[in-house]
Amino acid sequence: MRNGVRAWLDPRRPDHPEIVSDPRERRALVLELVLVFSMTLGLAGLRSLLSLLDALLRPEPLSKQAVALNASRAAQQLIDFAFQLAGVLQLVAWGGLAIYLLWRTGVLARMIGLDRTRIWRDVGLGVGLAALIGIPGLGLYLVAQAFDLNLTVQPSTLGDHWWRVPSLVLSAAGNAWAEEVLVVGYLLTRLRQLGWGENAGLVVSALLRGSYHLYQGFGGFVGNVIMGVIFGRLWQRTNRLWPLVLAHTLLDVVAFVGYALLKGRVGWLP
Repeated sequence: MRNGVRAWLDPRRPDHPEIVSDPRERRALVLELVLVFSMTLGLAGLRSLLSLLDALLRPEPLSKQAVALNASRAAQQLIDFAFQLAGVLQLVAWGGLAIYLLWRTGVLARMIGLDRTRIWRDVGLGVGLAALIGIPGLGLYLVAQAFDLNLTVQPSTLGDHWWRVPSLVLSAAGNAWAEEVLVVGYLLTRLRQLGWGENAGLVVSALLRGSYHLYQGFGGFVGNVIMGVIFGRLWQRTNRLWPLVLAHTLLDVVAFVGYALLKGRVGWLP
């Protein structure tokens, strides 16, 4: 058992990308990281921090404040639908940008675990991972809210339109794609190329994941840091990214669609 835990904590693999030693190339990679995350999830983390500070300065406790993850953006429903699709397109583009930048430096998508060689194994691992994260995550949210450490999270406040469920499913998939590609596959690969240790890279990845969930409160931050540690270490050990994308998609689909369908039909949902 101890050997198994030690092996899981020490994810050294022979297929890691080579460390970039040329000073000019290293500076280019650092600049690339700063620019990518300044436009994507790093900026989202800063905005989330500001949102949390604003919530803390309000007279109401955090548990009495609410935040919607998928909210209407327009009064006219078809324009609202178009806004939702535009948001999904942005998320897909973020992930695509990361893959393109890796490809430009010789790191192909299959090298970070985005290939079709192990479809059923990836599906099984993704479903199991979703179950592992989902139930404890819900428990942590309820505890955090009970202690006024988290806002009331409303996964969807979209109207009851024909496109609501498809939009929420696409939103879940878009979030999963952007986050796992950027925060795991792309970031950890770049940090390896810069010579960072696996544990140091994992900490940065997990903290970044937690940062852009700060708008939910301290429970959202802690829960996503834990999720980031598990997801990041699993990728480091297996070099498979599809299971993480699938697990994240399933978690968000259950949260988004389940909430939308059950809200108003059960008394315990806010």
